Amino acid sequence: MEKGNMLLVHGGAPTAVMNASVYGVLQAAQGRVDAVLGANGGTGGLMAEKFIDLTRLNAEERVQLLITPGTVIGTSRTPLAEADYQRMAEIAIRHNIRYILFNGGNGTMDACGHMQAVCQAHGIQVIGIPKTIDNDIAVTDHAPGFGSAARYLAATVSEVCQDVHALPIHVCVVEAMGRNAGWLAAASALAADTGFGPDLICLPERDFDEERFLAAVKAIYDRQGCAVVVASEGLHYADGTPIVEPIFKTGRAVYYGDVSAHLANLVIKRLGIKARSEKPGICGRASYAFQSPLDRDEAVACGRRAAELALSGKSGRMVTLERGDGAYQTRLGETAIADVMLVERKLPDAWITPDGMGVTAEFTDWCRPLIGGDLPRFLRLKERIAE
Repeated sequence: MEKGNMLLVHGGAPTAVMNASVYGVLQAAQGRVDAVLGANGGTGGLMAEKFIDLTRLNAEERVQLLITPGTVIGTSRTPLAEADYQRMAEIAIRHNIRYILFNGGNGTMDACGHMQAVCQAHGIQVIGIPKTIDNDIAVTDHAPGFGSAARYLAATVSEVCQDVHALPIHVCVVEAMGRNAGWLAAASALAADTGFGPDLICLPERDFDEERFLAAVKAIYDRQGCAVVVASEGLHYADGTPIVEPIFKTGRAVYYGDVSAHLANLVIKRLGIKARSEKPGICGRASYAFQSPLDRDEAVACGRRAAELALSGKSGRMVTLERGDGAYQTRLGETAIADVMLVERKLPDAWITPDGMGVTAEFTDWCRPLIGGDLPRFLRLKERIAE
């Protein structure tokens, strides 16, 4: 008996664990569909009818999915018009695709919702799998991809702090990705677990005030001879204007200007203090070396659950991670796609310090389990200097 095919579509920026969700989909769908197809290049690949048969992967290749960053089937930010959804539905029918899984962030979940609205008349089940390093998807406690990016940034900032405190003569500004949400920048606070953490964390949830920023940097520098600042790429002034003009915009995708370099230059010009900038950029979302084991396992689980939901006849839903009380544990849940379509989840006010330049212990307690294990505790000897 013909079972029909399942299609997996990746959207938006890749992560260190996106392929782990592919592994989970294959686990659940094996033997229950004729084939699991991957759209080669996201929705653009779907409209071009370019598919990769993932069920042909051998056992070794499937295991490699767990350690391969990026996405083996490709992703895209293809702009979509209403007519495109009908076209994609017609292509799905032509290829006997009865289940479609969208793996991505806010924009991808929006596409997922529109696709479901068109596909429901054809009996095609459409399910969303959350994914984003920005952690800005609504409803779910967190999204696969965030934990690994958070581990990378916290570890990188901890190493920068060790370097800066070893030669305390300058200010270092590290730029974090995250668009309009400060989750990733906030995760840098976990660097403090290793010995030194950032002195200031500038978040897009708070309007940037140049004078307050410079005053805070000067006070820290005067006290300890150095400072480490983590700044979100999405910093803006009170009127909403970015502090550095974006260098390119297309649809929802924004290529931000060099925020860290701008802030370092401010420190040099206004305060007369040596400063430098660091911008890890996509290194932080592409690093297998800093992949969080928990993040990987949850990505697998989300992919598996999405396939199970579709196969059970559900549609128009997104898989969620729900956190329990006490010691870290999560359960898989689900929510209506309509509840997450382009709904941007910001860092809660209660987790931002009153001065707006740091995060609370409640945030670090929430975030710490997600990075998948403690970072190395570095040695500190300065406190042992004899009087």
